Amino acid sequence: MSIKSIPNGYEVDCRPQGRSGTRYRKRFKTRAEAVQYERWLISTQNQKGWLEKPKDKRPLITLINLWYKHYGQQLKTGEKELRHLIKLDKELGQPKAYQVTKSLLSDYRANMLAAGKKATTINRNHWRLSGVFKVLIKSGELVGEHPLKGFAQLKEPSREMGFLSLDEIRLLLNSLEGDALKIAKLSLATGARWSEAANLRGSNLISGKVIFINTKNGKNRTVPITPELFSEIFTGKSGSLFKPCYMDFYEVLKSLNFDLPKGQAAHVLRHTFASHFIINGGNILTLQRILGHASVLQTMTYAHLAPDYLTEALEFNPLATL
Repeated sequence: MSIKSIPNGYEVDCRPQGRSGTRYRKRFKTRAEAVQYERWLISTQNQKGWLEKPKDKRPLITLINLWYKHYGQQLKTGEKELRHLIKLDKELGQPKAYQVTKSLLSDYRANMLAAGKKATTINRNHWRLSGVFKVLIKSGELVGEHPLKGFAQLKEPSREMGFLSLDEIRLLLNSLEGDALKIAKLSLATGARWSEAANLRGSNLISGKVIFINTKNGKNRTVPITPELFSEIFTGKSGSLFKPCYMDFYEVLKSLNFDLPKGQAAHVLRHTFASHFIINGGNILTLQRILGHASVLQTMTYAHLAPDYLTEALEFNPLATL
């Protein structure tokens, strides 16, 4: 196969499928056009599109283990995600790779919904499974189109997010003591997750600021705190600031019988910070940075608490002009 110069241009003369294959000859005015045509011939005419592509008969669990090897083990929650994927493989019936289809996932979703599972849980497993194929295709461990491409997730109802009133905050703080009290104050003052606050070290406190590391999204963030709180938690040492005390906090919280959404415990401290931040007129973009949200859409769940939220409904409704 070659491109040769001819009067007034260039000629492509090649057999993409070898000596016994079809011969293609075409003339062009420029060499660039000839090169592009030759490349197109090689990439398209050498493919046997009429033949069925071989099925990938590897078990899905093999792909899951490859995903963990090439990507999962780098994640902070990699081992946890691997356990979820192994469980999902069993729930799907331990299929082969080629058997993972939109139809299989659709049946899985229907069965899970019938069993009372929430759309959020099902969508999370959809996201996990999709991620396995995305990573392996990108790394070259899997050839072909993503089997779940374009398959939409289930619609999820808006999540209820409870937060504590000022009186409830006072009651909670008055009921706590020791490190549980300090961590609760820190979460209420900064919007930190319990684990982020509880794992702080003295070296994370600098000039009236707290530096949260090993966060959920892997990005460090810095939040200022009052001098009084800084002095209360600062020990002068670089090691761990607090001893494990989550169960102490949990038992006190549950004993107070606050009206909180099912399953919500220490995370109510983070919601309480964010809710009162917006209620008091805080900026939604500033809140996004403080909470460490990757997208402002996550932070917008608190926007309805803003004091001027939809106040135009009062001004521009038809009754206002009567």
